[in-house]
Amino acid sequence: MCSLERFKIDLKGLTDETTVLEWDLDNSFFGALDQTEVEGGALHVSLSIRKASGFFELLFHTVGTIDIACDRCLDLMKQPIETDNHLTVKLGSTASEDDDTVTVDEDEGILDTSWLIFEFVALAIPIQHVHATGKCNPAMTKALEELSADRSGDEESTQAIDPRWEKLKNLKI
Repeated sequence: MCSLERFKIDLKGLTDETTVLEWDLDNSFFGALDQTEVEGGALHVSLSIRKASGFFELLFHTVGTIDIACDRCLDLMKQPIETDNHLTVKLGSTASEDDDTVTVDEDEGILDTSWLIFEFVALAIPIQHVHATGKCNPAMTKALEELSADRSGDEESTQAIDPRWEKLKNLKI
């Protein structure tokens, strides 16, 4: 099991104007988070923290692949991910999150970046993620084709076509 402690950053302890942190994430990182979307992966995350007066500017660069279920056959597939994200962090009296600004409790001064990294990865996943043509599970593809053909055949046979629309079937381009 991956310890998420290494993703906690003591903002008050940063001394340099710019700090660069790097992590290599694997299946244990995704297993340690309470999420079900990503099964695993191999990602490299580079975080650049610029300390300014009154706030911190964080730039995340994430590149690699994740293991995610194919929308078509449900087998795991490798989905390439590359994303750049910007986040502004301030120290304040209470912790809060607004758009691209996070306020960290000034007494604590610790920012946990593990969930932020996961959210950035999750937002980079395409809406539709399917295997390349011909790479889906053949048994599942066959079952989908049979069920789709059965369903479309049943609809046509049970529902009579309105005669006003019948002639439109002949107007194919």
